[in-house]
Amino acid sequence: MESELLRARVKDTADICLKTSRPKFFGFLSAGQAVLAKQILENFVCRSEFWGGYEGAERVMLGCFPEWADGSDFPVCAVTFTYRKGDSLSHRDFLGSLMALGITRETVGDILIEQGRAVAFVTAEIKDYILNQITKIGGTGVTVSEGCKEPLPASDRLEEFTDTCASERIDCVVSSLCGYSRGKAAEVISQGLVTVNSETAEKLSKTVAAGDVISVRGKGKFHIDSLETRTKKNRIVIKYKKYI
Repeated sequence: MESELLRARVKDTADICLKTSRPKFFGFLSAGQAVLAKQILENFVCRSEFWGGYEGAERVMLGCFPEWADGSDFPVCAVTFTYRKGDSLSHRDFLGSLMALGITRETVGDILIEQGRAVAFVTAEIKDYILNQITKIGGTGVTVSEGCKEPLPASDRLEEFTDTCASERIDCVVSSLCGYSRGKAAEVISQGLVTVNSETAEKLSKTVAAGDVISVRGKGKFHIDSLETRTKKNRIVIKYKKYI
């Protein structure tokens, strides 16, 4: 989703909440989009919250609430897929099957997968459609049911790291994250091997912000926590988590 379109839709969500004095929801958003949405909503008087269906969700729905609304009843539902443990299904298999139904990406949150079971968090409006339409994922037969049982399938484990980089430019950040030289980082970016919040990084001058999720093919996925502190030599201290 382009940033300008995202800005417009986030503002529309807040405006409708204020004008109607009723809760209004938008999403699911990636981690980077959620950070941008929070910045956009700083000057709005309505209360804003984010929820992805469980604590620590990567993709979250935006909710704008009027002053009278005490609760945060998000229209987020869980759908469970069960299948033979011998069958191997990936996140791409599930997402591809859902997109093939004409479902848009913003209506699907995290998809957590383990052997023989997957749990997807989706908007309430598409839950019944998924329950009625999905019988196979990637050619594998599945049984689909509403809700989920705890514990949830374990999502990717995150390990915390700290490093330094010369600037917030994507080539500098990728160099630090992957242990590449600046030239090597520029090369993998130019080859289209780097994405920021699921969008291919096309310019070396692109800047990275806290909340962004960077994927580097062959090196993994990284969640940027902070780029605020500087060393005595004026290098940026980058705090991040890597998906293990």
